[in-house]
Amino acid sequence: MKLLSKALKNRFDMSDEDARALARIVKNIFNGKKEIEDSSIDKYVRSLLYELQKERFVKVRREEYKEKNRFLRRYYWYLNMDVIKKEASRMVEDDPGKIYRVLPKRVWLSRSRYNGQVSISGGSKNI
Repeated sequence: MKLLSKALKNRFDMSDEDARALARIVKNIFNGKKEIEDSSIDKYVRSLLYELQKERFVKVRREEYKEKNRFLRRYYWYLNMDVIKKEASRMVEDDPGKIYRVLPKRVWLSRSRYNGQVSISGGSKNI
């Protein structure tokens, strides 16, 4: 699950510890199997798998069968190892300025050292 951990870290910008913990959870869900039946999992696990499916880390396979003259469907979840390998091998560049894009504008305005003044071409003006 080292590969999955690295892929999760890259895709979701997670810490190493969080990525390893989530990879362990996924490993426990699959319990060494290549795929798991959808009807055997609870809603919280299914929710996690839907999130991983959005990122293409897991896929769903559908099986149709006939039982008592009715056609039924069974769904199976499995790891998409091609995408996981590709994401794990992707080089992520560390962007030290990323925090500045994440902070909302109001934070910048509330922490202005000019306390309500904006510098306009050499002078200052109250806002």
